[in-house]
Amino acid sequence: MKRSPGRTTLGLIFAGVLALVSAAAVADDPYPGKPIRIIVQFGAGTSTDIVARIVAQKLTQSLGQSVVIENKVGAGGILGTELAARAKPDGYTIVMAVSSVFGIDPTLYARLPFDVLKDFTPITMLVTVPQTLVVPENGPRTVRELVELARARPGQLGYASLGVGSTSQLTTVMFASTVGIDLIHVPFKGSAEAATQVIGGAVPMMFDALPAVLTPVRAGKLRALALSSAKRSPLLPDVPTFAEAGYPGIEALGWIGMAVPAGTPTPIIDRLNRDIAAILNDPEVKPKLEAMGFTTLGESPQASRKFIEDEIVKWGKAVRASGAKVE
Repeated sequence: MKRSPGRTTLGLIFAGVLALVSAAAVADDPYPGKPIRIIVQFGAGTSTDIVARIVAQKLTQSLGQSVVIENKVGAGGILGTELAARAKPDGYTIVMAVSSVFGIDPTLYARLPFDVLKDFTPITMLVTVPQTLVVPENGPRTVRELVELARARPGQLGYASLGVGSTSQLTTVMFASTVGIDLIHVPFKGSAEAATQVIGGAVPMMFDALPAVLTPVRAGKLRALALSSAKRSPLLPDVPTFAEAGYPGIEALGWIGMAVPAGTPTPIIDRLNRDIAAILNDPEVKPKLEAMGFTTLGESPQASRKFIEDEIVKWGKAVRASGAKVE
């Protein structure tokens, strides 16, 4: 049956009108058009959760949409990260890109249910935080004294950590291999438990993130010997870096960033990057984070990817040196 030219013309006109209406609807409903969720792989009150909530509060204001925190705890952060990897890449799911999961786990685990470089696109790096070498208040007064003590008692001194493959353990491995000492690993379930054992003298040393040990150090219960950062912290101005203490090459930072599922449109990523970078420089936010021991960043998505790639290589060396492997 031959189609009427008039009907064909009307059909084309109708299709064109629909396309224009659709485009107008999209223009009238730009991103974000609904609440955004930030998946935090750790519990409320952790450093990652605190940073996420500070950013989320300001992001709600800048985007004009609710930005809500979802704490998805389990398997050392793997559960929440896997959930984010499977989310629709539409900009409405953000995940915290933390050093333990995005930097250490790719080497530590024989198999992961995601690939941090293939399944995610970084938005930006938010903050870094140095590891702090602490001993009991009556312990060695300098890094050199601790090293000499460990060399005099090879394989006898223990060190506390937050578990196999944790940043605290791998920083200690990096330290021990650099200075040439042999230590015994004593893992604990968390910072508070580990610090208590070091304070009491049951374990002679540990590395932990600066915010976790700041209070007991200031209270005189722990002595901080050095920071694993390139510069001193204004929160502990009398504590040297490892380079200043005579042991260069020991730089190990914990870090927290934000990422979205791979395939998220570039304009959305760029919008989030601009808004979050502005938040990190906000006169209310920046001092608040710095008072906790964090250094704010705000890198581009491209620079953030390069940062993560470099950290995977660095932590991979520490994982292999430790002999740790999770099947």
